[in-house]
Amino acid sequence: MYETFLVLMPSGTRYWTVVDDELEVVEQADRFLREVRLARGRAETTTKAYAEAVSLFLRWCAGTGRDWSTAARDMGLFMVWLRWAPGNGGQRQAVVPGPGGTPVRGDARINKVLTAVRMFLLHAVVNKAAPAWVLEQLYELGDDRDLPAEARGESGGMRYRLRARHRLQEPETEVDRASDEEVVAMLRACRSARDRLIVLLLSRVGLRPGQVAGLHRCDVHLLMDSRSLGCDVEGAHLHVIRRQNVNGAWSKSRKSWVMPVDFLVVQAADQYAVERYEILGEGGSDFLLVNLFRPPYGSPVTTGAIGELCESLSGRARLGRRVGPRMCRHAMASNVVDAGGTLDEVQALLGQKNPASPRPYLHPDRARLRAAVERVASPRLIEGETR
Repeated sequence: MYETFLVLMPSGTRYWTVVDDELEVVEQADRFLREVRLARGRAETTTKAYAEAVSLFLRWCAGTGRDWSTAARDMGLFMVWLRWAPGNGGQRQAVVPGPGGTPVRGDARINKVLTAVRMFLLHAVVNKAAPAWVLEQLYELGDDRDLPAEARGESGGMRYRLRARHRLQEPETEVDRASDEEVVAMLRACRSARDRLIVLLLSRVGLRPGQVAGLHRCDVHLLMDSRSLGCDVEGAHLHVIRRQNVNGAWSKSRKSWVMPVDFLVVQAADQYAVERYEILGEGGSDFLLVNLFRPPYGSPVTTGAIGELCESLSGRARLGRRVGPRMCRHAMASNVVDAGGTLDEVQALLGQKNPASPRPYLHPDRARLRAAVERVASPRLIEGETR
């Protein structure tokens, strides 16, 4: 049986790997996961997801008597196993699909596992640990006609690329935005200034949970003039920086950027500073958001704690659904556009690189959509103008 295992390096960097029944590290899997973490600069959570996928693949190979380096020829059977085989906590160990049965894993989860396994096998081929023909089992030659126009280039001619052979058609799901009423209800349900600041950083600033938990006190410049702090940016703002944090917080964006904040965030930060000083005094870590009400006091909050807070506030405010951090981020982007902001402004505020990236975050206000329809002249008015 193969399991995932967290590795802490002397430098403090952490990544996840795969071990076997004897707790021996699976060499090829470890080399792949180390490269993902150290050479490609991916997040610790990414290596965890990849390690879980690779461990599932190795578990299937061991259980069916296949050599992992050549098992790509039976990837379809692996997909069936993923859909119906239970995890370690399941009581049933055999793959028993049946009419009316509920799949153990959905299409989206299976696709994520397949993506990680393809990357693992591609790494093995490059390092001569798997035969070259494995690539033919993983990819097929395709053209670019199914790609968005932005991804086709400017040449105008048809280009060819390698396309994954094994991928399920996922149902299109759209992340909804948190409404302004829901955000206000969550703010009212907060029991501390720290929690109110977290909700505002998510819904008013649009930060991801990892970026919120990774903020240091030196990243927060709330003065109108910050030149005394060595910063030339005017007005209150935050510096969102990707760094290795002891709490595992990680900014998804590779670049650093400056995020302006309004008076609501400044006021909430001031109230939290007073609250923190009353509880910890001058103590606590250099992180902006720390534990104040449960041990270890003064240690930085984690990304998971921010998600738990949103879930708790959703229930406490009786919203009728769970409003997560991602929905708050969508609310921020939508509100900027509803207030007259442009896509390039949303792109800059969210710290995104691709100009098309903000579009999934936009949820036009219904009143704005109705106004757009009502601006269209009626046929009677058009007919009257032509006479």
